[in-house]
Amino acid sequence: MVLPQGYDERVYAGVLGKIIGVYLGRPFEGWTYEAISERLGEIRHYVHDRLGVPLVVTDDDLSGTFTFVRALQDHGCRRDLTSQEIGQTWLNGIVEGLTTLWWGGMGNSTEHTAYLRLRSGVPAPASGSRRLNGTVVSEQIGAQIFIDGWGMVAPGDLELAAELAGRAARVSHDGEAVFAAQVIAAMEAGAFLERDVDRLLDGALGLIPADSLLRRMIDDVRTWHAADGDWRRTRERIQERYGYDRYGGNCHVIPNHALVQMALLYGRDDFDRALTIVNTSGWDTDCNSGNVGCLMGLRLGLEGLGQGADWRGPVRDRLFVVSADGGRAITDAVREAEELAASGRALAGVAPWHPKGGARFHFDMPGAVQGFAPDPETGSLEVRNVANHSRAGRRSLALGHHAMAGEGPSRVLTPTFIPPEALGMQGYPLVACPTLYAGQTVRAQVQADAANAASVACRLVLRCYGAEQRLEPLGGPVTLLEPGHRATLDWRVPETGGQPVASVGLELDADTDARVYLDWLTWDGSPEVVWDQPPGGGQMWLRAWVPAVDHWNRSWLPGMAFTLVHNRGTGLAIQGTRAWRDYGVEAEVRPHLVASGGLAARVQGLERYYALLLVPGSRVRLIKVRHGSAVLAEASLDWELDQTHRLALEVDGARLRGWVDGNLLLDVLDGDRPLESGAVALVVEEGRLDVGAVHVRPARAQDPAL
Repeated sequence: MVLPQGYDERVYAGVLGKIIGVYLGRPFEGWTYEAISERLGEIRHYVHDRLGVPLVVTDDDLSGTFTFVRALQDHGCRRDLTSQEIGQTWLNGIVEGLTTLWWGGMGNSTEHTAYLRLRSGVPAPASGSRRLNGTVVSEQIGAQIFIDGWGMVAPGDLELAAELAGRAARVSHDGEAVFAAQVIAAMEAGAFLERDVDRLLDGALGLIPADSLLRRMIDDVRTWHAADGDWRRTRERIQERYGYDRYGGNCHVIPNHALVQMALLYGRDDFDRALTIVNTSGWDTDCNSGNVGCLMGLRLGLEGLGQGADWRGPVRDRLFVVSADGGRAITDAVREAEELAASGRALAGVAPWHPKGGARFHFDMPGAVQGFAPDPETGSLEVRNVANHSRAGRRSLALGHHAMAGEGPSRVLTPTFIPPEALGMQGYPLVACPTLYAGQTVRAQVQADAANAASVACRLVLRCYGAEQRLEPLGGPVTLLEPGHRATLDWRVPETGGQPVASVGLELDADTDARVYLDWLTWDGSPEVVWDQPPGGGQMWLRAWVPAVDHWNRSWLPGMAFTLVHNRGTGLAIQGTRAWRDYGVEAEVRPHLVASGGLAARVQGLERYYALLLVPGSRVRLIKVRHGSAVLAEASLDWELDQTHRLALEVDGARLRGWVDGNLLLDVLDGDRPLESGAVALVVEEGRLDVGAVHVRPARAQDPAL
């Protein structure tokens, strides 16, 4: 596999096309063609405002697409990745009943059915098999809607894309649903090198059985397209021969795949037209529109997304990917494209591309703003991606400050946690952890335009949640930028009282209109934070955790902060990000009726972490969970239920150390594929655990004085 020229940018265009398509079709998902035509007319742009719903939403189509392909990162970016390994990523990344999937129940939701199989010990691909789940359940649309990432990591290699897509699809689906997923992924892989829809389709069809129903249906759609010359007539034919009434279940793949191919054939090289056709046609609009948008983005590139309606402006690259990995929930199209492209590069044996030294926000893709927008509570500001004004890259973010009497400074911000408008997200709740914490250092490079008439006061700023979900600003030191001058801003985030950081950005102030270029913004370092019940109250300090437990709330016991209860198996309450590497986590724990309980570090989901646990038999144990549990060390400890003990777990490189009540009891090196980074968690197995204030701090060179 040889990477095509401009690979990374094309992946970004594909990711943008996917999220644009989903956001466009989501507000009227499941509507019929007749209902859409009567109430909305032809779908030529976003209609969320007409229906009173938000544009940027949580959606299973997006969360599944960008979660399941992480199996490549989890298992070494191998071409021979198996269905069983992808199934392990399902179990690692999905919080039952809460994230990633449509939780419609056994035999009703295909993905929920497959998840329950996996949880009961049935490995993939048996988990999605027709033998266990029946034809109707196994041939719904889900495999197709989650498949785009597998095409984007195999540019130009149709066979590899189809193989990976088939293995991913069989975790939850079988039969025609698998063939549909393979066709989409193969067409997307081919789109990096070939623009013609018919040639792409010919190449993909050669990879599925010639006698399949999917092949027969696609042949019919191509014939009707050639004869009709009118997509509405072709849609009628699809409904007559392949409509929902001919298949069981909620959302069969055959009718919807027919609409996808119809939109591609009639849309040709017009992104707007393809999306109009597939969305106006009805049925599973967000799913179909997402597949069409991704493939059209890959075929036409960023220029093709900007030839008609303004699709990118309202979205601003924003994306929510809801899984057990809460630190990756608040993300954007650029970051997810980089993750996919890194996997594609690894499969091709090519080094990853990290613009501007790996800065989190680098704006080096044309038009990318990565969620940055003016703060409506401050002065006037314009935000635009422009070429140049970057030392290490190609592009930057131009911030145009307008000096208006009485308005004061202006701010530009991007979310680092659940934004206020998403607090009451309907359907799929936005489960997330903050991405930025006290103790970490935020850095940014800025340059004042040489044409500015005077200096500009510039500083890093953030907003934190407080009582009653109010946003409270914090600001770093001010730097005066003379016209044409460049500076690197540097600010260690102060303690926020345990409240989550909601957004980060820049504040500008000048007596005249001025322009400043934001080259990049990023942060690094281990956090130094204490999570406790904040004096101001509120709920956001609790929402900052991924509650993969049956019950999660504040503790009413004196001196305790959190109560977690899990009825069967092991539950985790997780906070932090995969970027954390070397640090210590410490808290008092009080086990009630539990099988085991304690603290975890380097948490990468529900089945990848280290944990320091109080276990039966008067023991304390240090374990490693990596799709299976292994004991790294254990020691005797006289502990009982309803007694409080102070646990501390430190991870520093391959070295792990565990303390109980200030005594170092466990000290071990993990030399077998150690987990190198991840969040922290509170752990409870079958019972109730109360936990006091949780302290996270950088790892220390010497034994900490606990």
